[in-house]
Amino acid sequence: MDELIRNIAVYALPVLFAITLHEAAHAYAAKYFGDNTAYAQGRMSLNPLVHIDVFGTIVIPVALYLTTGFVFGYAKPVPIDFGRLRNPKRDMAWVALAGPGANFVMALMWLIMAALLVAFNVNESFPHKVAQAGVFTNLLMFAFNLFPIPPLDGGRVVTSLLPNRLAYKYAAIEPYGFFIVLALIFMKLLAFWVVPVMIVGEFLLKLIASPLYLLLS
Repeated sequence: MDELIRNIAVYALPVLFAITLHEAAHAYAAKYFGDNTAYAQGRMSLNPLVHIDVFGTIVIPVALYLTTGFVFGYAKPVPIDFGRLRNPKRDMAWVALAGPGANFVMALMWLIMAALLVAFNVNESFPHKVAQAGVFTNLLMFAFNLFPIPPLDGGRVVTSLLPNRLAYKYAAIEPYGFFIVLALIFMKLLAFWVVPVMIVGEFLLKLIASPLYLLLS
């Protein structure tokens, strides 16, 4: 229980930021490409409270952490009317990629924070752990949401790229996607996707941040 409380203290802020920016990025991208649905409902917001789903954001992640050690959850889905996008099939991919893209950028910000904490000789361990949790959380969300099955963002990207006939058939998986993902988590098969994508993501982050590392060294 003590370990759980410590983990909650370390991960609370990174998780809230990761979820909030992920959902707000979807809403912003949808508005940019012509759909004001999320904006009209107040979802293009940096207020975490408008994005949190009690069951999906709190209950499921804690239950899975205690039973499997893997954390999976979700926020309130951003309402998007794909029919209102200027080019629905093409723009669907950009709206979907906005969420993981926001997580990648946020992971970079946490990585920069971690480097600055070291450079300025901050000895307190808590901010270092929070920064590391920020990188990990956002890389995890980046990789997980790119898994190519609807309704995850990766699934929407695949749907966008497929020819129309195949796209309709692939999109039909969406009602079962949540259960498929849960099954893959419990069978510990999802890691075969998530871990390699996180490794590639971390490599790219360090490559982008390398000039800062040289400056601070």
